[in-house]
Amino acid sequence: MPETADTPAQNSTDASTGSERVEIRTPTVADGTSLWRLAAGTGVLDVNTPYAYILWVRDFAETSVIAEVDGVPAGFISGYRRPSDPETLFIWQVAVDSRFRGRRLASRMLGTLVDSVAPRRLETTITSDNAASIALFTGLARDKGAEITTAALFTEADFPSADESGEVHAAEDLYTVAPLN
Repeated sequence: MPETADTPAQNSTDASTGSERVEIRTPTVADGTSLWRLAAGTGVLDVNTPYAYILWVRDFAETSVIAEVDGVPAGFISGYRRPSDPETLFIWQVAVDSRFRGRRLASRMLGTLVDSVAPRRLETTITSDNAASIALFTGLARDKGAEITTAALFTEADFPSADESGEVHAAEDLYTVAPLN
């Protein structure tokens, strides 16, 4: 687990591996376009408008992180405190550029964010075929000595019948990791 600061904005997390420098920090409005590009580049995330990512980092920067490798945006995690339960951090999207996969970057970003925000519990939704995300959050639960539970949350019927490609959105299960503190 990388060193973490009280808040990512105060002190970024640096970890050098060989000749590359990894920085995990709070995103700024200037990073909004990079988040949009990273999300689109995954080929699997639901991609929102660039405006949504810019607005996200304006309003939810303290519950999100961006990772840079040698100054190049390499990944991000967007999250927010649930309005009805501020002790719960909901993770909305996790993205890692394909050039930077296999380096535990998502795990390092998630650990940094959880240590910074210090929620009592974490929630996220994952489709049943997303083994990488299931492993990421299962690993967090293991590392934090917490339990991970799953429950059905959104069915295919909760989403529009098909997007412009004709694909139906898969059901999303709710994963909860708790307790974290």
